[in-house]
Amino acid sequence: MQQNTNNFPYSPSSSSSSSSSSSSALHAIHVGIVGGGTVGGGICEILTKKSDYLSKLCSDEILVKSICVRDLSKQRDFEIPEGCIITDDANSIVHADDIDIVVEVMGGTTKAKDVVFQALSNGKHVVTANKALIADCLGEIEKHIQTVNAGKTAEESIQFNYEAAVCGGIPIIHSLQSDYAGDEITMIAGIINGCTNFMLTAMDRDGLSYDGALAEASKLGYAEADPTLDVGGFDARSKLKILMRLAYGIDVDEKNIPCRGIQELTSTDYDYAKSLGGTIKLLGVAEKVGDKVSGFVSPCYIASTDSLSSVSDATNAVEISSSNLQRTTYIGQGAGRYPTANSCVNDIAAIAKGDRSASPFNPSSGCKFVQQYDSVFYLRLKYRDQVGITRQCGEICEKYGVSIHSILQNPRSSKSDDSFVIVTEKVSNTNMKKVVAELEGLDWVQGPAFWMPVLRPDWM
Repeated sequence: MQQNTNNFPYSPSSSSSSSSSSSSALHAIHVGIVGGGTVGGGICEILTKKSDYLSKLCSDEILVKSICVRDLSKQRDFEIPEGCIITDDANSIVHADDIDIVVEVMGGTTKAKDVVFQALSNGKHVVTANKALIADCLGEIEKHIQTVNAGKTAEESIQFNYEAAVCGGIPIIHSLQSDYAGDEITMIAGIINGCTNFMLTAMDRDGLSYDGALAEASKLGYAEADPTLDVGGFDARSKLKILMRLAYGIDVDEKNIPCRGIQELTSTDYDYAKSLGGTIKLLGVAEKVGDKVSGFVSPCYIASTDSLSSVSDATNAVEISSSNLQRTTYIGQGAGRYPTANSCVNDIAAIAKGDRSASPFNPSSGCKFVQQYDSVFYLRLKYRDQVGITRQCGEICEKYGVSIHSILQNPRSSKSDDSFVIVTEKVSNTNMKKVVAELEGLDWVQGPAFWMPVLRPDWM
């Protein structure tokens, strides 16, 4: 199969006859989309609606040449672009000589991986929204890009763009690629899963139980049939891994990133959070201290004065703390047809304009990932009443060097709801685990303890 060695098969400088006949003639950039569902349809709609503007912006006409779908008989909910071929064979796109950009929005990490790697091997630019694939294969993708671009000039290089993979419509990837080159990022804290933020908003604002909030999220389409990836924090962990690579130059096995979901949260925790003057959000957090980087996904207590506390429903937000810019917060829609498709279209336009990046994941660094981090912690214990509870809590905390900031107990509605909360001073999560493990072994502790970080050490 013959491959194109230029950026695109038809460049203004490649045909003297066409330039002499019309200096303003547009040349076609052909796009093949693998995945004709929600996002793929949104991409087609935006490219059609904005075709005139994009042609002027890029000095080239962007045309959807082919779309690969799973079911050819299924009725599409978007207008098929004129001249576009619908196929169920992804190879017909990946191996087509006249496709310049392959857009992968099929999802998954098996067939999608084959599509992405083969497209790059065939000299085609790739745009993807597949966070799971990137998180799982980041190192492989990076090496493959280096291989296919070996010996090429910057103008000839094959591009891999993935803005839509993290936080949908928020341009956080491009910002981390370009806006912090002269800065040093010290901390990332993000609400990076829309389903769980919707659920936690419903638990906080509307007083719903966890089960009630999940049912509402499912009804509105925010939760999958199996919501484990969302409510377990695993979707947020994949996104955090990608952000950590861009911010700190480290490729962490995501299984090594501490991860706790929202399944253990109850309305009792929101009652205590309100009495403390704040709320609870599921966050992905990474912090750099010296040459060490820590990171975790967990529910976190956030004070009401914190900018992230007001981010509600399915909205996403990422706060970047850095030496030069201090705190910068990016807020927007993290999922959905048009937010995700919008980021894909922006990636397509960037390639069409000639924007080039030698390192889509930013250069690697000598930083080391560590699982230990320091934080103020919130600890809730359900208990059976007896003498000496406070004394035992104090003794166990003292044993592991955990200083207690305060002990709280709200009025109870029934004996089965007996619980109290300990808020610590800033301590290591390692010592906190030891405290929790020993407390859970006491006969008056009823069931597993629930504990979570407090986002800021100056939370009060």
